[in-house]
Amino acid sequence: MATDQSSSAAGDRPVRIALVGAGNRGLTYAAWIRDHPERARLTAVADPRPEARALVPGATGYDGWRELLAATAANGGPLADGVIVATQDRDHAEPVLALAEAGYAIMTEKPLAPTEAECRAIVEGVEATGVPFAVCHVMRYTPYTDLVKSVVDSGVLGTVTGLDHLEPVGWWHYAHSYVRGPWRREDRSSPMILAKSCHDLDWIAYVTGRRIETVASFGSLQHFRPENAPADAGDNCLSCAAEPGCPYSAPKLYYPALRRTGGAWPIDHVTSAATGPDDEDVLTEALRTGPYGRCVYASDNDVVDNQVVAMKLSGGPTAVFTMTAFTEQTHRQTRIFGSHGWLRGDGERVTVHDFRDDSTVVRDIGDLGSNAADGHGGGDAALVEAFVTALATGDRSHIRSGPADSLGSHLAAFAAERSRHHGTVENVPSR
Repeated sequence: MATDQSSSAAGDRPVRIALVGAGNRGLTYAAWIRDHPERARLTAVADPRPEARALVPGATGYDGWRELLAATAANGGPLADGVIVATQDRDHAEPVLALAEAGYAIMTEKPLAPTEAECRAIVEGVEATGVPFAVCHVMRYTPYTDLVKSVVDSGVLGTVTGLDHLEPVGWWHYAHSYVRGPWRREDRSSPMILAKSCHDLDWIAYVTGRRIETVASFGSLQHFRPENAPADAGDNCLSCAAEPGCPYSAPKLYYPALRRTGGAWPIDHVTSAATGPDDEDVLTEALRTGPYGRCVYASDNDVVDNQVVAMKLSGGPTAVFTMTAFTEQTHRQTRIFGSHGWLRGDGERVTVHDFRDDSTVVRDIGDLGSNAADGHGGGDAALVEAFVTALATGDRSHIRSGPADSLGSHLAAFAAERSRHHGTVENVPSR
């Protein structure tokens, strides 16, 4: 069992980080480390794909986390101060537990795991080792969240009585990631409330400072079903008579994105071989032969496209959360109701109406973006910086998303799924 690493792991040198899983999320976190060599260094990368390992130059490559673990044993101890686990949802538990046991501080992608038992096992196992542990609830780390929480904590709203929070996934983002992409099936990733929205349940608890105690939830896969396909729809967008009038057309989404991003997200999910506008033929072949050209009504997806969760928070306030595919892709939107005022937030600014003097104040943090492609409004970078700082200084208070808090949001998500499937009102366990 590893010992408690409460003292500084790095001393005067840069913090050494290993990366397990060099996909989109892992490389996003790696970018901050690459840009701050005086603070941290990527010394190892574990991924079964040679082309993915090649995207982390200067790091020793391993075929997977087991090979990294074997090298750790041969070395007589950790090869880095911390490890970022950014594998797919169903591949978190084993590496997290094994690497924590080997003495690595851990930063792992959310959700922790797709089952309640695995989530509990991760938290209990990591806590037993005593290593620093951070979960990638990046919304906790954004300047916008700091602004909202500062308003709530200031007392200007009085007693918080309720909250209304919307996650507008976006029609094309949902089609990309949750109909055609890796998160389209629960048996391959996790339920939508975990894969996409455990961020939001965690955020509600964080900004209010209250635990989610009771939930009731409704939701379904309402639209992206075979019976909703146009009469003249084909199985692939490139050979579909209905494509010109379809809002979920792959050509409408991906060809402009290729010209706009030069092969970055979302194109890099479709094919790694298309890197700019001259590669339209490469993209066309990927759409013709891969999942991203499939008709959204003829896919094998089963995650919900709309869900609502009603909650009772500790101390009495209520909260309502809505996740929907059927919006533009934009910032989360929140209203917080208090006895002496209320707050409206749109991801960039908050408007606070004080009932005592009928005044309205607007506070703005600027357009920092809201989605994975633009760094979650600064949250991605701030999370990595917090993890690195915690390891460099030995001060774990820099980590805002530790094991106990993260487990709470996951347990709320599992309770919401039980409610959605069985039509029940569910209590959320405290641990």
